[in-house]
Amino acid sequence: MSLTLVVLAAGMGSRYGGLKQIDPVGPGGETVLDYAVFDAARAGFTRVVFVIRRDFEALFREKIGARYAGRIAVDYVFQSLDALPAGYAPPAGREKPWGTGHAVWCARDAIGGNFAVINADDFYGADSFAQLARFLGPARGGDFAMVGFRLANTLSEHGLVSRGVCAAGAEGALRSIVEHTGIAPAEVGAGKKFSGDETVSMNCWGFTPALFAGLDAQFREFLGSVGAAAPSPRPSEERGGGAASPAKPDPLKAEFYLPASVSTMIGRGEARVRVLPTESAWFGVTYREDKPRVQAAIAELVARGLYPAKLWA
Repeated sequence: MSLTLVVLAAGMGSRYGGLKQIDPVGPGGETVLDYAVFDAARAGFTRVVFVIRRDFEALFREKIGARYAGRIAVDYVFQSLDALPAGYAPPAGREKPWGTGHAVWCARDAIGGNFAVINADDFYGADSFAQLARFLGPARGGDFAMVGFRLANTLSEHGLVSRGVCAAGAEGALRSIVEHTGIAPAEVGAGKKFSGDETVSMNCWGFTPALFAGLDAQFREFLGSVGAAAPSPRPSEERGGGAASPAKPDPLKAEFYLPASVSTMIGRGEARVRVLPTESAWFGVTYREDKPRVQAAIAELVARGLYPAKLWA
């Protein structure tokens, strides 16, 4: 089965201070994203779909997409604020797109088979892609997978991070993901808020096309909750009757998170997700100050012979 890698690359990296997806960190000028595509290709993925924004399309194609020519098939999908289902429109004053779940939703028409989803600015390691490829080969229907990392290995020394903390049952079956924002290193360790051994989602997923029905339904629910010109209200709502509604999320800032959507699908019996624990090293480039640490870690992997000194030679 042909496997597709979907790369979420629409973020400009506001905390990082620039388009971090094209910032070199490898000894041959490679980006973090180059290592992900390299690992995916050698694991058996034959196509990559980049979810980007139109305002940096030309730069991204020149600096990133062009280097994969002849090595893996490349396509592009655009995430924008107004990329919405028919009958919906952004609330007045909204400026940012709708989050990671929306990014994957935007790619729905570009995907015809099983696929993985990753962030553009995370280093996941070769084992993560090898496990996903093995899982996705025979995967059918609502059988999904998530590569799980230890929370302690996913922190930044230079600021706060958001992580989806996972609960798993027998045989690694994912039960739920709870998004925690503003996690500081000082909160992680023995006797603290987090032990550090928690399994967290770093947006490294394996899906079948069955994802899109549930994703679309939830996205419409989310848009309705933020007043994004949803279809006509029910009669009881027009009259102001019925039970009190829960507090609505902020229409200008609320995001439709992929991990939360998957967790909801599990709760509704629409999906089964297996956690794939990995010993792969994870490196994140959340803040500009993270870059030297990532460069040193990749240099060590190259020195151990796990990657060539010049990745695309």
